[in-house]
Amino acid sequence: MRVDHRGHLDLLLLTALEAGPAHGYAVIERIRHLSQGVFDLAEGTVYPALHRLEGEGMLQSRWSDEAPRPRRVYSLTRRGRAAVGERTESWLRFARGMAAALEGTT
Repeated sequence: MRVDHRGHLDLLLLTALEAGPAHGYAVIERIRHLSQGVFDLAEGTVYPALHRLEGEGMLQSRWSDEAPRPRRVYSLTRRGRAAVGERTESWLRFARGMAAALEGTT
């Protein structure tokens, strides 16, 4: 079975939004927290990916004025929720295969 190992940023973003809607910087903070500090993503990387995922129908956004300044808040769509499960399974298969190859086991 062929495993797609690309798209780890997309999966991190989608997974962070599984916890609920958030603005871009909060998504970055969630990823930092969930990864125990391993992933400290730059805003210049995250925002274009959020916009792309929205364009692909994985996310939707709305403007919120609950903070001192307006912020764009992102949330998963039905398609985005389905993608989290599918992409997680694909990534885990990839990680198991990589670990097996590095350890020299099958």
